[in-house]
Amino acid sequence: MPALVLLGAQWGDEGKGKATDLLGGSVDYVVRYQGGNNAGHTVVVGDQKYALHLLPSGILSPGCTPVIGNGVVVDPSVLLSELSGLNERGVDTSKLLISGNAHVITPYNVTVDKVTERFLGKRKIGTTGRGIGPTYADKINRVGIRVQDLYDESILQQKVEAALDVKNQILTKLYNRRAIAADQVVEELLGYAEQIKPYVADTVLILNQALEDDKVVLFEGGQGTLLDIDHGTYPFVTSSNPTAGGACTGAGVGPTKISRVIGILKAYTTRVGAGPFPTELFDEDGEALRRIGGERGVTTGRDRRCGWFDAVIARYATRVNGLTDFFLTKLDVLTGWEQIPVCVAYEIDGKRVEELPYSQTDFHHAKPIYENLPGWSEDITKAKSFSDLPKNAQNYVKALEEMSGAPISAIGVGPGRDETIEVNSFL
Repeated sequence: MPALVLLGAQWGDEGKGKATDLLGGSVDYVVRYQGGNNAGHTVVVGDQKYALHLLPSGILSPGCTPVIGNGVVVDPSVLLSELSGLNERGVDTSKLLISGNAHVITPYNVTVDKVTERFLGKRKIGTTGRGIGPTYADKINRVGIRVQDLYDESILQQKVEAALDVKNQILTKLYNRRAIAADQVVEELLGYAEQIKPYVADTVLILNQALEDDKVVLFEGGQGTLLDIDHGTYPFVTSSNPTAGGACTGAGVGPTKISRVIGILKAYTTRVGAGPFPTELFDEDGEALRRIGGERGVTTGRDRRCGWFDAVIARYATRVNGLTDFFLTKLDVLTGWEQIPVCVAYEIDGKRVEELPYSQTDFHHAKPIYENLPGWSEDITKAKSFSDLPKNAQNYVKALEEMSGAPISAIGVGPGRDETIEVNSFL
């Protein structure tokens, strides 16, 4: 039962799309198990660049079945727009499967998300404003709309009215906004129903049968470990579980079926949105990382905050996910630095701390303790094997591997699909 989980080991944007795409030709199913269109993956195939937000990256791999699992929240308009864009570029999207138990992002979820962030002002979380959090809140509050509800108009009407009973009170009395008409929401959602119906399936059954038939299934997390609702830098987190355990609940497979857990690490660190970030740079080095690395959010368009590699959070990711491997991305971005600082520990209240503090207050005040590693100036984008890398680049990778607690099995040396060094096979 070769089931693999592939997830971000930092704050997201580590290059999961490229890693998934690299594996896509060897797997039978690629499954998104959490998040929504607040996640962005860029995949470069030849001279073509694809920006995916909701769809699994495996949709670009012929022969692979892409799956949107029950743990994902789906905006139907975004889904159809993304499918249309890929179809226009000649990508076959007909094999896509969507769980009937996935929850639907409704227009009122988007409205609530946006007005709440504006209301919070300086205390805002830094959400993408796409309705993700309110949709998960509805799910937990048991007033959510599931994909399967689109095919029972009576049930859909009842559920939308129930959800809006409270939301319209909040919108009109707290935020001074207009009430939202339930009939209009129902009409809009029903308009999407027939268009997505060919994709809707019992994905839990399909995936478990696939594993029993020795098919290779890859579970793809949408965000990074430090954005996990339980294990991330709360409250500056996403509304679901991108950590490895989320693959089980978000796709409906048991933990005993997971054979490998691969963490994606960027050779430095980035973050989008608010929240603590110990190694964040506010100088020329930070701007250089942003510029050379093209650090702009695929979904949000926001500049990413940039900093040096943080081995403390890498070790934490190894622990909470049970990582078996790392895929190190964007090593080429560091070419040209004479010395490359790496955060090996924190200083908190005058004490050296080598593991992520459980206290959010302590983490907020953590100061990075750096160890400088020799850099390299040679172009590494043409490297095909680990031995092709400059000696200092090799040493940098080995140091990160030792500090992070799991072997590095692949290294990204450029944005292209073929610009990857595979050290150990993932399959």
